[in-house]
Amino acid sequence: QVSLVESGGGVVRAGDSLNLSCKPWGRTYETRAMGWFRQAPGKRREFVAAIAMKAGQAYYGESVKGRGTISRDYATTTINLLINNLTPEDTATYFCAVDPPFLERNWNSTFWGTWGQGIQVTVSP
Repeated sequence: QVSLVESGGGVVRAGDSLNLSCKPWGRTYETRAMGWFRQAPGKRREFVAAIAMKAGQAYYGESVKGRGTISRDYATTTINLLINNLTPEDTATYFCAVDPPFLERNWNSTFWGTWGQGIQVTVSP
């Protein structure tokens, strides 16, 4: 079992950028991919982005496509998610995940094995 440490959340203004980071606590961890999801109050958890740790192939959800960039450091099992031009609709709890579904086409589902506790992002108008 691995614990994930998420950082970079907070309160920002519309139009700002935000960088979220995630890494395993205390050690590296072997995982095919790492991903970010988010959940707003009263809504389902939705896919934001994922990245293959060795190949670096990135995938994005519609909500951040064109505004988001996910990157990884394979050696430290760390990912970063930069989201530009934030809007109040980006307000949510953001969750990091590892141990993805076997098929890459399912990485946008919530069937990942291990989740972080989540970090709050609030975008004010």
